[in-house]
Amino acid sequence: MPPTTFRFDDETQRKQGARVSRMFDRIAPTYDLLNHLLSANIDVRWRTHTVKRLALTGAERCLDACTGTGDLAVALLAGGAKEVVGSDFAPEMLEIARKKAGDRARFLQADTTRLPFGAAEFDVATVGFGVRNLQNLDGGLKELCRVLRPGGRLAILEFSRPPNLIVRGLYDLYFMLILPLIGNLVSGGAENAYAYLPRSVMAFPSPSALATKLEAAGFASVTYEPLTFGIAHLHIARK
Repeated sequence: MPPTTFRFDDETQRKQGARVSRMFDRIAPTYDLLNHLLSANIDVRWRTHTVKRLALTGAERCLDACTGTGDLAVALLAGGAKEVVGSDFAPEMLEIARKKAGDRARFLQADTTRLPFGAAEFDVATVGFGVRNLQNLDGGLKELCRVLRPGGRLAILEFSRPPNLIVRGLYDLYFMLILPLIGNLVSGGAENAYAYLPRSVMAFPSPSALATKLEAAGFASVTYEPLTFGIAHLHIARK
């Protein structure tokens, strides 16, 4: 199936995607520092857990879509991936990823809803905290399925709202008030990724709804597990 099948032409979606890309480019220099600081390095443990769950054998060609500054791509390399390709729509983020990984991985600017790869090119695909930024989530999931070989695996690591009401209340307070304030002070500007983040998480499908979307996109054996009281979830599926 050609990649054009899943391309979208809606001008509003295209402009929104470009706006989000520019927003992440603006905060690229402080992105890693703030992520690790504001999460108390929990995000590092989540990525390590994701790679362990994939149990790489050393033969896999991996795509890390929405790679950002390349932390999950580097974790895949450390976990034994034979080859890693990272893609993202924000060029400034990619520059940091290239410096971080050196010549151990290849990075290119690309929209996950229209990936520049042929069908069945990868054994594994991952997305770490990026699918909620897709302007066409269903199209992006279908593209990820398209570029995987039959039997290939997809791992999606994404924020979610905790099911426990007490934890959710604390989480919402932190996400909606404290995190945007600190992010704005460090990154500058009224509109930054740390003000956008809580809005995007609140609007994102629940873990069970995302599992249903994965099945509709062509995946099977979909599982998901909560991480750190349900602050994030890890979905794993097979094409």
